Amino acid sequence: MAHSLSAQKRVRQNEKRRARNRARKEEIKSQIKGFDGALLKGDVAAAETALRTTVSVLDKVASKNTIHKKAASRKRSRLTKQLNVLRAGGKPQLAGVGTRA
Repeated sequence: MAHSLSAQKRVRQNEKRRARNRARKEEIKSQIKGFDGALLKGDVAAAETALRTTVSVLDKVASKNTIHKKAASRKRSRLTKQLNVLRAGGKPQLAGVGTRA
């Protein structure tokens, strides 16, 4: 338990930031799940739309330093690669499986 006023304030700030960061990461996960759903259906148009929104969320979260910008770039690259496989007529492996957001 923090005793000094500044330590108590730091605890309050950390709780707020933790909640904010968790919400941002949860948003990434839900966007990736939506993209995976479009991939499973084989719907290229829906997958492109889902990818666009997912990339937007990834970039926004990376700009807030919740995740590292290179981690966001890596996820964006992997998701785009899956969409390209779908466009080529192949069967994409789910992007969200085995990866952490």
